[in-house]
Amino acid sequence: MDSHKHLFTASVFLAALLLAACTVSYKFNGASINYNETKTITISDFPIRANYVWGPMQAIFNNELKDIFANHTKLIQVKRNGDLKLEGEITQYNQRNKSVSSEGYSAQTELSMTVNVRFTNNKNHKEDFEKQFTASTTYETTQSLNSVQEELVTEMVKNITDQIFNATVANW
Repeated sequence: MDSHKHLFTASVFLAALLLAACTVSYKFNGASINYNETKTITISDFPIRANYVWGPMQAIFNNELKDIFANHTKLIQVKRNGDLKLEGEITQYNQRNKSVSSEGYSAQTELSMTVNVRFTNNKNHKEDFEKQFTASTTYETTQSLNSVQEELVTEMVKNITDQIFNATVANW
């Protein structure tokens, strides 16, 4: 009986020692931000500077970009002078024939979107950058762009905002 008590005590001690020796850092959202240093972010609205424009695209993009940082970080969004700063513009939005059917007609159309981003990290300017992020998707030419545009733009915006998030705060 006494040996069981010692074995139990030793097991509890060993488990406590192992837990104290191991620290696990798990970030459920993929963001690697030192919140002791970086507390705020300024996300400017991105205007459309593309030749071809679909009106709702700007609002969809700006809302999604702000939402991804609100939902996946503890950063406080401020109007100006944030520790991190995102600004830029939607520079391209266009479509082109992607594939041709056996009859010689266009079978699929590719829709693409490019966003130019300027990122400033006021806590570590070595991480500053300006670069372009692009996403594209295709749709059957038998469909009209008007009937699929909102769904496709939303899909491309999600892709681009994920790319921006990963390039700025996920550090991968």
